[in-house]
Amino acid sequence: MKERIPIASDHAGFELKNDLVEYLRQLGYEPEDLGAHGPESVDYPDYGRKVAREVVSGAAKRGVVVCGTGIGVSIAANKVHGARAALCTNVFMAEMARRHNDANILALGGRVLSPEAARPILKTWLETPFEGGRHSRRIQKIADIENEPGC
Repeated sequence: MKERIPIASDHAGFELKNDLVEYLRQLGYEPEDLGAHGPESVDYPDYGRKVAREVVSGAAKRGVVVCGTGIGVSIAANKVHGARAALCTNVFMAEMARRHNDANILALGGRVLSPEAARPILKTWLETPFEGGRHSRRIQKIADIENEPGC
């Protein structure tokens, strides 16, 4: 069974998202395009939240979000309790986001990365396992912060 990957973008990430939907299919995944479905202006928090909720609910193990820089949509996704969205601009960051941070959401910038640059980032992020060990303790500390009063 193919792994389902929810993916969403705002208008600034629309073209890159569309490219990555096709790339995910080529890699053997089942992308679920949660929007935006056109280049008309939309608000990135809506799309970051959509993907993050799919991931933290357990409906999907991982997801991808795209906006102009990836910054806004990663901030929005990380507001959902349990989301660990990592903004990656190169392959090394994608590898470390998975290996050390167990990032469950990849954030990319459509105005920062070409499809040719984004594809290997996505592939690396998908193929890199979480190391666990000492990193598990650190991930638990992140979860503990989410459960503190006022967070």
